[in-house]
Order: sequence, then structure tokens, then C-alpha cells
Amino acid sequence: MTDIEIKTRSVYDTLSPAEQKVAWYFLQNLSSVFDEPIATLAEKSGVSQVMWVRFCKSLGYSGLKDLKKNLFAQMHEQRAEVSAPSMDFLDTRVYASVQDIIGGVEAGAVQALRSTAQIQDTAALEQAAARIAGAPAVRLFGVGASGVVAEDLYYKLLRVDRNVFFCADLHIQLTYITMTKPGDVAVFFSNSGSTTEILELAHAARERGAYIIAVTKYGPNPLADLADCILPTSSPELEHRSGATSSRLAALFVVDVLFTTLCNKNYDTVEKPLTESYSQCSRHHL
Repeated sequence: MTDIEIKTRSVYDTLSPAEQKVAWYFLQNLSSVFDEPIATLAEKSGVSQVMWVRFCKSLGYSGLKDLKKNLFAQMHEQRAEVSAPSMDFLDTRVYASVQDIIGGVEAGAVQALRSTAQIQDTAALEQAAARIAGAPAVRLFGVGASGVVAEDLYYKLLRVDRNVFFCADLHIQLTYITMTKPGDVAVFFSNSGSTTEILELAHAARERGAYIIAVTKYGPNPLADLADCILPTSSPELEHRSGATSSRLAALFVVDVLFTTLCNKNYDTVEKPLTESYSQCSRHHL
């Protein structure tokens, strides 16, 4: 999947209704974008030519010609990959069988992992890992499915002897944000980047001088605007979905990459606690 497709899916719910019609048509008919003029594309998608131009500008391009040029280059730079099962853009599709469900969920997971890996910024990952390694305290925040991801990072950081805090109870998160001090790291998890409680906590962390890391969907959103470091995710889910599935997997992937980077860059200090925690736990294996 090209960067342009990833960005289109990620910013879809921030577009106007007319631009969303353009985005939908664009994603379903990539090949015709090259072959047909803007007038034909506008007619077939049911919107004006102006909306096509606005859509292109929403993605950071000057117009359709600029988008076509970059899309062509990206598609020809990509290596050939084994094709994965097709995945509808929305997860409200009616499946005909359990086998179809297996294929659909698999496709969503594969797509989320591949596209999330593709948009990672190695410098941002290294910076986030360095900040966590050197912070007096690391405080994690997330609610709902994002809280599950935060808890996963919590367990990982405990294994390398970080002074880390997390509790799934929102009231406890509201409590320990008040103890945040300058130099602490605050990691926020929110796929949408617009969860009210998370934004309240992020504003509080900003006021207290914490370094803010946001694990959130690719593209502009309120949480990303508050962050010092953004670790983006990408998934085929939109705002209206039956539950966090591929978006959760994408965030867990980012956590795994971040933790592995932390261990790789600080191996001399994490080797002992990793070894000791493994030894302690292995005593309880049959």
C-alpha cells in the first residue's frame, strides 16, 4: 500500500462529506485515476472538480496532477508482495460465512501492520526510547481498547526496571497526572486522537512540563497537536466501527517496536532486569 493510500484512509473522517466521496472513489478505483481526466473522475464520483482539487490539497498535494505523479512513483517503487485477502474499507460488511470472517479479520490485521510499519519515523522512535530510558518517571494513559495497549507497555517497562505508572481506572489516571513533574514522560494512547478524557490528561501533562509521546492514528488530530513526539498508527478502521480490532493491533505493534528499540539502545542496563525477571517467572513453568 502506498503512502498516499495510507494517508487517505487515516484522514478520511476529518474530510468534508464531499471530500469523503472523492476519497472513497479514489481508493476503489486507483487505476482509473491515471487514465481519466479530472472532469470524468468528478462525474463518476458524483462530486465537482473543485472537490477533487480540495481532496488532493488535503493530502498535501497542489492538485490532481501532483497526486498522480507521486502515486505513480510510489506504486513503482514498492516491491512485489504476496497478495493478502481483500478487506472492505468499512467493517460493517455482511460476511457470508465464518471463513469469510477469518479472511476479513486477517486482511485487516495484515494491512494494519504493514501500513503502520511503513509510516514509522526511526528518529522519532529513537527519541521516544531515549526519553523513556532517561525519565525519572513514565506515566501511561489510555481508556477502553487503548488502555489495553497502555497496559501492555506498562508490563514491558516493569521488566526493565522503569519507574512506570498505569492503571486502567480513569480516576486513578486523573490522580497520577497531578504528580507529573518536568522531565517525566507521559505516553498517551488514542486511535482517534480526540477522546475527551485523554485530551484533558494531555493538557494537564503539558502544563506540568512532561515530555508527551502520542501513539495515535496517522494524520492531524488534537492529541497529535499536543505531542512532542508522535508514533503513528494506520488501520482500515474508520470512526464508525464495531470495535477496535486492527487499530489495536497497530498500536500494539508500535509498542513492540518502541520497547525493542529501548532495549536495543540500552542493552547494558536492561540485560540484568530482563534476565532476572525471566528467571523469577520461569520458576512457575511446569
